[in-house]
Amino acid sequence: MPGTVLRHAFHVPAPPPVVLAHLSEPSNYVGLSPLVVAVRDVRREPGNVRFVAVERFRFFGLVKYDNLIEVTLRATEEGVEGEVDSPGGVRLGYRFGLTADGIGTAVEDVLTVHATLRPALRYAVRKARQVQVARADILVGRAPTLT
Repeated sequence: MPGTVLRHAFHVPAPPPVVLAHLSEPSNYVGLSPLVVAVRDVRREPGNVRFVAVERFRFFGLVKYDNLIEVTLRATEEGVEGEVDSPGGVRLGYRFGLTADGIGTAVEDVLTVHATLRPALRYAVRKARQVQVARADILVGRAPTLT
């Protein structure tokens, strides 16, 4: 299955435990990813949280498509990691590595995108990169309200 790794590093002006707590809660992903409009069916298990995220796509500005993705999230001492299983043969692995950096947190956002078909991979990589860059700005913007 073809794949691509995307990396993005940025600084969040909040301490690592606060950023970790925020990224460990499924409901916080609504709006953190510009595509995620809802989170449902949250299942907390030992060592994992599983949930369904609703990604909303718009095509040609008119056609709305809600893509239901299965997400697994694991909080570790170093950050948050997990997997995403999306329809159409698209799979993502993700990791938010968190390191203390002065008065804030250095975040390394790593996405590994796989798809069974190359056209699906190209589309998924393009969208994943857009989300990755936007997510950094959104998380930085949320920093003053993180507790």
